[in-house]
Amino acid sequence: MTIKRYGVEARLSNAVVHGNTVYLAGQIAEKAAGLSVAEQTRDVLEQIDEALAEVGTDKTRILSATIWLRDIKDFAEMNSVWDEWVPQGHTPARATVEAKLADPKIAVEIMLIAAL
Repeated sequence: MTIKRYGVEARLSNAVVHGNTVYLAGQIAEKAAGLSVAEQTRDVLEQIDEALAEVGTDKTRILSATIWLRDIKDFAEMNSVWDEWVPQGHTPARATVEAKLADPKIAVEIMLIAAL
């Protein structure tokens, strides 16, 4: 089975496709870094939509999601944006945890596995 990598950098690839499975690297806010959790979540989800489209799939095909929050108190704010974005009937398996993220301006990071 072939492996195809997208957005290859020295340290990571933004997405890796193996067979019919897409592994998306952790996505963080690019335009909204330092802004509210809701704005950062919107920014991250837009990037996810773009990355999934680039490899030929979409959010209805997400199998699992892992979400890291700088502060678990932001859970409801992040979910308010997530709930508007995720297609009902296509919700993935998901975990959300509090974690110290690499950049103090980043409040949310999301990593996904999806089907093609």
